[in-house]
Amino acid sequence: MGKFMRSIILVLAVAFIFSGCAKPPTQEINDSKSLIEAVTNIDTNTYASEELAKLNGNLTAALDEVKIQDEKWFSKYDKAKEMLAALNAEAENVKTVAAQRKEEAKNNAIAAQTEARTAIDTAKALLEKAPTGKGTKADIEMFKADLLGLEESLTALQQTIDEEKYSDALNSTNIIKEKAGTIVNDITLALEKVGVKIVPAVPQVIQ
Repeated sequence: MGKFMRSIILVLAVAFIFSGCAKPPTQEINDSKSLIEAVTNIDTNTYASEELAKLNGNLTAALDEVKIQDEKWFSKYDKAKEMLAALNAEAENVKTVAAQRKEEAKNNAIAAQTEARTAIDTAKALLEKAPTGKGTKADIEMFKADLLGLEESLTALQQTIDEEKYSDALNSTNIIKEKAGTIVNDITLALEKVGVKIVPAVPQVIQ
């Protein structure tokens, strides 16, 4: 019996030694949390929301793995450490994706702004060809007022672009382009009524 007890004590001692060596990856957890906090900002929330959500989900999974090992006699944190280490590359990917999509949104907003300017200029050029007379004066004045309003809206949109609100700028600019295209068509129809035929180039909407 004494020998058996000594064996049990030895086994327990070894178990305690091994369990003592397997320490929870506290530093790795803190580093991962800090890393995710650092990449969580308005850009990643706007342009890489799915990737950011996945990153947080993977952190939760790693923490769950740590809890599972905490409850075991012989804890092994190797898998949890691997999961936490993988978060570094994922966090960098979130930043990269957000930066790429933000640049694309910026370029789309600027392109739409240029096309809206072209659409307005096209309408103004057509308006100059419209015959002025008793029957057309009211329409011409209405078109001029509409175009002036569009120009003012387009100018105001520059601030939205400067503030890097590219999605808002693109949506608003597309609305201006559509309205300018409608005016171009209306002016063209008015000109055709008096014998002037022009095929206008209606601007396309950027998605």
